Amino acid sequence: MLLTIDIGNTNITVGAYKGDQLEFVARLATDSKRTCDQYAIELRDILHINKLSTKDISGAVISSVVPAVGSAIKRAIPKICGIKPIVLGPGVKTGLNIKIDNPAQLGADLAAGAVAALNKYPLPCIIIDLGTASTISVLNEKGEFVGGVIAAGAGITLDALATKTAQLPYINIEAPPSVIGTNTVDCMKSGIVLGTASMLDGMISRIQRELNSKATVVATGGVAPDIIPYCETEIVMDEHLVLEGLRIIYYKNQ
Repeated sequence: MLLTIDIGNTNITVGAYKGDQLEFVARLATDSKRTCDQYAIELRDILHINKLSTKDISGAVISSVVPAVGSAIKRAIPKICGIKPIVLGPGVKTGLNIKIDNPAQLGADLAAGAVAALNKYPLPCIIIDLGTASTISVLNEKGEFVGGVIAAGAGITLDALATKTAQLPYINIEAPPSVIGTNTVDCMKSGIVLGTASMLDGMISRIQRELNSKATVVATGGVAPDIIPYCETEIVMDEHLVLEGLRIIYYKNQ
């Protein structure tokens, strides 16, 4: 069984594949203060909860945007499973033709998502990942990774409003009853949820004009279910896109 681990700024998503079938998905909080041994215990417990033994794991692949946590989990996996994980980065085959100024700067999670999209969806393809940051990646009609967009995520925006203003509260990320808010909380909800959705609609339109082509649009990420339903563009939701990309990359490197 293959263990796929996507380490984000806020959460760590762990998935186990039997062949091409995703058997389970679990999430941990990202914490750079945790040690290798602490993560080893957590990963072992996740396997146990899902009725698996560490002996059931024959391979592992990691993408990380948090170097300290990536390093800790890279060292944790051999301790519990006796295998060396593949860590997405320079030297790892992805099958992506990356056409950006510095390919080494492409985030591991964005690379994994793009690999999955390249294998699953018609081209050109726009990949939205809504997490701590809101990112948009673009594959052209040749399947080349030609660039993208990075914006503050909904959570970061909420934190900024609550911490940088005197009277705005922390709120949940959820849609308001109408675009025009009639109280502070609903006004904030409108700005965060509907504002982010409108930003995505606008960026998708601009990207398609730049590509001179209509594109398949795919969305993933922890915040996507809160935002994507309010977009006016047709967007495919693919919750486990990054894990699927990691699975594909693992087998490209065997």
